[in-house]
Amino acid sequence: MRKLTALAAALGVAISVNAHAQSTVTLFGALDAGIAYIHNVEGHSSQWKMSTGNVSENSWGLKGTEDLGGGTKAIFTVENGFDIANGQLHQGGRIFGRQAWVGLTTPSFGTVTFGRQYDPVTDLVQPITGDSFSGIWATPGDIDNYDDSARFDNAVKWVSPTWSGVTFEAMYSFGGIAGATGSGQVYSGGASYSNNQLSLAAGYLHINNGNPSASTRGTTAADSLFNSAVNSAYQSASSISIARAAAQYVISNVTVGVAYSYSDYAADGASTFGQSEKFHNGSIFATWQVAPDFQTIVGYNYTRALGDSSAKYHQVNLGVDYLLSKRTDFYAIAGYQHASGQNGLGAAQAVIGSYDVNSGASYQVLAVAGIRHKF
Repeated sequence: MRKLTALAAALGVAISVNAHAQSTVTLFGALDAGIAYIHNVEGHSSQWKMSTGNVSENSWGLKGTEDLGGGTKAIFTVENGFDIANGQLHQGGRIFGRQAWVGLTTPSFGTVTFGRQYDPVTDLVQPITGDSFSGIWATPGDIDNYDDSARFDNAVKWVSPTWSGVTFEAMYSFGGIAGATGSGQVYSGGASYSNNQLSLAAGYLHINNGNPSASTRGTTAADSLFNSAVNSAYQSASSISIARAAAQYVISNVTVGVAYSYSDYAADGASTFGQSEKFHNGSIFATWQVAPDFQTIVGYNYTRALGDSSAKYHQVNLGVDYLLSKRTDFYAIAGYQHASGQNGLGAAQAVIGSYDVNSGASYQVLAVAGIRHKF
């Protein structure tokens, strides 16, 4: 009874502070699950499985603002990612692994936030690519963080106000290694432009993969991008540098887009490979809003690896989405990928998008149908 009384008192204080300070706290999230068929899985011919987070990762979070006067607001977001099939936490078991940050925003200066965050390339470039529909559109194994496999700890980020459609962002993540300031650090910047029809964005991301004389190689403020056979041979890279650009144009109820990325996995004396591995990726997509509640999307993705090894990946994707309401929809997505050449470990394996399922073969087919509810 004492605990219930204390909880009621705490809620009462929270409500009164909310009313006095004109602050708001919003609960948000998404639930997404379906049935998937994958042809070629780790050398086996096929697999049927429950698949979750297919078009939106399962998540819940809280975001809030407090009006401090003069247009200045205190803001925060904490967001948890989990597997709806078994309830387990994602992002390495972090309770708020997707985002956890606090900051201030003003109309004239922009927004400054501190904590675990997305980088500017994800913020600005990703929304105008096919990834806005599903991670199936990502590069094989998400080697260029196309589908934000990596988020960043210890990050300070600035987002400018939007001036005549133009927005700038910059971020720095402290590596956190005593005596080695640059070890594990991350820095990123980007810019975007948008009007009623045309959207353009570009950005750069640099991840220091840890100074082996000061820490273990791979100790960094970034989450791992080494989640599949596409780039697992390069986990000992000294750094990863990624440049991305995209454009999108809306013509009535049709949207078309193109994107390009260049990723450099650099080698040094502590790397297990001798020559830096470079990945070029180009993609195109088109969506058709057939009706207010029905959308279709198609896309093509090409990746070329050069340097330490050489591989090619061709991928085609398609999807449909039907709205039952503003918050609930049915979807179906499918992809086919063919790989050739070498990936640093041997023969290149097909790995569709950011699903990170090693095929054990030169081609892979993935099809998923499911339901999503957003709140």
